[in-house]
Amino acid sequence: MSYKIPTFRHPNLPKNDLGFTSKDYEGAVSTLCAGCGHDSISAAIIEACFEMSIPPHRVAKLSGIGCSSKTPTYFLGNSHGFNSVHGRMPSVATGANMANRDLLYIGVSGDGDTASIGMGQFIHAVRRNVNMVYICENNGVYGLTKGQDSATTDMGSISKKGEPNPLEPIDLCAISLQLGASFVANSFSGDKKQLIPIIKAAILHQGFAFINVISPCVTFNNVPGSTKGYDYIRQHMASTNTVDFVPPADEITTEYDPGTSEQVTMHDGSVINLHKIDDELDIHVRRSALKRIKDYKMEDKVLTGVLFIDEESKEVHETMNTTDVPLRSLTEKELCPGAASLEDINNLHR
Repeated sequence: MSYKIPTFRHPNLPKNDLGFTSKDYEGAVSTLCAGCGHDSISAAIIEACFEMSIPPHRVAKLSGIGCSSKTPTYFLGNSHGFNSVHGRMPSVATGANMANRDLLYIGVSGDGDTASIGMGQFIHAVRRNVNMVYICENNGVYGLTKGQDSATTDMGSISKKGEPNPLEPIDLCAISLQLGASFVANSFSGDKKQLIPIIKAAILHQGFAFINVISPCVTFNNVPGSTKGYDYIRQHMASTNTVDFVPPADEITTEYDPGTSEQVTMHDGSVINLHKIDDELDIHVRRSALKRIKDYKMEDKVLTGVLFIDEESKEVHETMNTTDVPLRSLTEKELCPGAASLEDINNLHR
């Protein structure tokens, strides 16, 4: 069965400065599980780009492999796109950015695609300060391969198979800060009031902008014994065939003021304690961000908001002193200036 978005649009939909409506920034119909937090992130990206009047054809969206890496299909359908192999999105984004610096690059990844197989790629994109928005849709499980623990799964968290995770989790925000990322933020997929402004700030930032978004998984973050659980439905289904059924669930949303905390109950009944940044955090001091992340973690709280920003950072093109004209736009005249120019270059190294 396939679904298509109706082509009809209400004639009085609000338009941005380019004359586009928010519908012009949508993509295909999502095939993710009903209630997945990833769809909320896609909606936030759509809203941010619409409100900023970004021409869709000036955006390049890239991804790797995983539920999160499917989501670029669901937003900015009129933009450039590249779905790479598992964990290799940062390298593809770096190469594309070097070839055409004039595009806005939005990379979407997951906790497995980033923190496991793609960690080496991620590290070098950060240290090079590639001018891009890197969004990690972090749900703490491998959704496409049936819910195994990921590298960001909290210690003691019980997976679908019923065993607690014995390993320490990787904190991607803390690692990004330590690697020298020039923009680091943490958010929750259900808090659009916070997430949309963060995405806007990341788009405007010159350099590597990392956004970690906690995104609940409705399918593999549920209690195995629940009557609405995947296992229960499979065991109690009156059918001659084994059918995988994922019952629809409501999207988890929240909204709370800066400097306050909010307890959010996940699909499995567990509780995550979110805390928005307060006056004690200096977002221009890397050490302050690392300290506050650690302080709140000791209180079993997750610090959200823009954690750090370096407004004076130099992105990769400035560091490498590349041409202002995108490499893809250079003609043979610029690329092959002649023997005299080659001789001048050789003389510089003699």
